[in-house]
Amino acid sequence: MSEDPYSRRGFFRQVVRRYVAPAAEYLDAKAHPSRLVILRPPGALPESNFLNVCERCQACVEACPADAIRPIEVEGPLKGTPGIVAAEQPCVVCVDLDCMTACPTNALVVTARDEINLGLAVVDTDQCVRTHGESCQHCVDRCPVGGRAIAVDDDDVIVVLHGCIGCGVCEQACPTSPKAIRIQPREQLDI
Repeated sequence: MSEDPYSRRGFFRQVVRRYVAPAAEYLDAKAHPSRLVILRPPGALPESNFLNVCERCQACVEACPADAIRPIEVEGPLKGTPGIVAAEQPCVVCVDLDCMTACPTNALVVTARDEINLGLAVVDTDQCVRTHGESCQHCVDRCPVGGRAIAVDDDDVIVVLHGCIGCGVCEQACPTSPKAIRIQPREQLDI
């Protein structure tokens, strides 16, 4: 027998699941930055080349209309290089892809929208509320790439498709805690 979502208990469980747990997850990630998954901006060279070419000028940071790109604030060789934390503010795959054209050193190479590869979304079906009977599809509805990247399949579950570019909009939109969908970066950064 399922719990009435309009009961007092059901209301408080929804509040915890939708607001309190994600806030706690966010604060935990801030307190432990090594747990943050950082993506490189669209068009980034492979990491070994990127670190040699990027001058940390912040031109891509300033050009990003979504404020998704920010300087990485850790000690070591990554300090000051641009990164995206999708759980906080994902790449929205803006129309002009301003970050790539703003890069003066070609650490970010102009790349067609459908060829961008920041990473790949991975769905934890056990965590996904859709698997448990809710009709949630925030990740599908908010994807800037659309049906080429993510969809609800014939079995009524969320599936990631070959068109996923790893922008992270789905991860940010996911209401579960921990997230039922996360971006696996193209390359793991050593933070």
